[in-house]
This record gives sequence, structure tokens and C-alpha cells, in this order.
Amino acid sequence: MSSAKGGLVIFTANSNPSSRELGKRIAERLGVELGKVQVYQESNRETRVQIEESVRGKDVFIIQTVSKDVNTTIMELLIMVYACRTSCARNIIGVLPYFPYSKQCKMRKRGSIVSKLLASMMCKAGLTHLITMDLHQKEIQGFFNIPVDNLRASPFLLQYIQEEIPDYRNAVIVAKSPASAKRAQSFAERLRLGIAVIHGEAQDADSDLVDGRHSPPTVKNMGAIHPSLEIPLLIPKEKPPITVVGDVGGRIAIIVDDIIDDVDSFLAAAETLKERGAYKIFVMASHGILSSDAPRLIEESAIDEVVVTNTIPHEIQKLQCPKIKTVDISMILSEAIRRIHNGESMSYLFRNIGMDD
Repeated sequence: MSSAKGGLVIFTANSNPSSRELGKRIAERLGVELGKVQVYQESNRETRVQIEESVRGKDVFIIQTVSKDVNTTIMELLIMVYACRTSCARNIIGVLPYFPYSKQCKMRKRGSIVSKLLASMMCKAGLTHLITMDLHQKEIQGFFNIPVDNLRASPFLLQYIQEEIPDYRNAVIVAKSPASAKRAQSFAERLRLGIAVIHGEAQDADSDLVDGRHSPPTVKNMGAIHPSLEIPLLIPKEKPPITVVGDVGGRIAIIVDDIIDDVDSFLAAAETLKERGAYKIFVMASHGILSSDAPRLIEESAIDEVVVTNTIPHEIQKLQCPKIKTVDISMILSEAIRRIHNGESMSYLFRNIGMDD
């Protein structure tokens, strides 16, 4: 079947061969071929995109997975979107299973909200719709002035737990910090399991202490403040000793989160759970960035298995660490593409998903 049948064209924007695997899986499920396009880097590191088939009046879906060079990944997507726009495509839908810079969605002192900037760039380039998965913060959808479908990977991870962990009824879902408690509660309620929360680890980068609004002057300048005003300063937080709220003794501990990149916090959580009597430790995450020395650290740690989806290619990391397992989510992405192209409702893909999920 042609990639352009029925006015549907699917491109993969990534010049990295290992990152095109997800696009091939999606195309196979839809029974189409990937569209013909050349994406490459010039000798001066400029990105060049050359579309080699007509997209006039068609629905173009551009699948882009994040490679190690995230900034090149972004430029490839923006240039391809703009190329489709100037070639008179009817709709241009971006499929970004992992939205880059999603952790930079809050003001940090004198920094910037980079995910807002990225959303504006995508809309300006000509994107008319975005399909993504498990945004770090759901509020990122509000940065766009186009429709955003934030799909969930949790059904696939839940299925993995039920099918691949034989004694999962003896498991407890663990949040490695209070910030992850809602996600852990969602998993626990669906699996009818208990929940445990680790409290007291090192200060998380997403805490409110790094919010730009929390930046009182270090020196009291009475010349700049009216003498009659005495503004009370916020009492600084003090990290309590590490505690585990919930019983993990003699049970399987399943740590859940949305992103696993820097694994230090996961390793510390695993050590704490081992000390509290957990006999097996799994880590479940939607996006496995696994940068730097993450594979080696996982291999040498108390973690028994790390389960991530293929929103980000990590074949090299799997060769370095056999503990890393992959769950394929191409099924839900291909169904989302089919429904959007046919003008069908997307509600089926969001059934049983609540406001807190």
C-alpha cells in the first residue's frame, strides 16, 4: 500500500538510523510505507531536509524520536514541518513520543520556560496537531495553541507487570519521592496493590525552591523597601532523614516514574528498599533516556530490572545492560494516527483515565 493512500503520508524526521525504528513499526501497523525524504547534516552541521514526494492537500504525520543530540532532533522536526507547510500539506501532525525539554517547564530563578519556547517554535513552523506521550507536566499542553493529544504508556507497563512478573500480587508500588506519589497511586489502584513512598532523599530539581518567584535578596536593603514594611521571609526547608512510608519487607518493590535519565535517585531508592527488606526491585518508566553512565550503574546496582517503553531509542544501552527491558508502544501511536486521519474520536484511547493520571 502506498504511503500516500487516502491522503495520508508518514515521514520519519530523524537522520539517525536507530531512531527510525519506531516510525517503521508504526508504518507497518498502518499498512503503509514511510514517505520518501532525505534528512542529513551538511559538513558545517546545518540540517538539510529534502521531501521527495508530493504532500499537497494531504495529512502529513512526522514521527520524531529524540536522539542523543536533542537540539539537532528539534531542528530536523522544525525544518521538515516548515517544508511540508510550504509544500501545501493540508494538515501537519507531529508525533513526538517524548517531548524534549519537558523538564524545563517551570521558571527557575533567572532562567526561562524552555518548553514554552519550543511549543511556540513548533506552532510557528506550521504544526497543526501534536501527538505525544506522558508529558512531564500535563500543563505543558497549555503552551500550544493547537490540539495536543497526551497519550499514556501506563496500560502497556501495567500489562508487563501482570504478564512478566509472576508473583506481582506480592508487590508494592513505590514512589521514590512524594512528587511521584500520584503516579504510584494510579498504578497501585489499578493493580489492587499497596503503595509505599520514600521521603527524605536529596532535594529534587523540580522543587519550588528553584522557582524564580522564590528569590529574596540576600542583603536587606532598607533603602529599597518602605521602613514600615517588614516582609516575612519563607523558612527554608530542612531535609528529614530518609524514611519509607509503607511496608516493603519480604515483597517485590516496583518503582514507577515518567522519566529515567540520571539514575542516582533510583539507585538510592533501591538501596533503601533493600535495607527495608524488599527482595526484588523493578523500575518502570515511560521514557528511558538513560544517558551517561546509566547502563553501567544500573548493572552494578540492587535493581533487578528496568522497564521502559520505546518512545526513545536505547538499543545501545540495552547491549551495555541486560537488565533494561523494552515495551513497544507503537500500537497506540498508530491507532492515534489512524483516528486523526479518519476524523474519528480519540476518546477510546483515553478511556478510564482520570484527571490525576
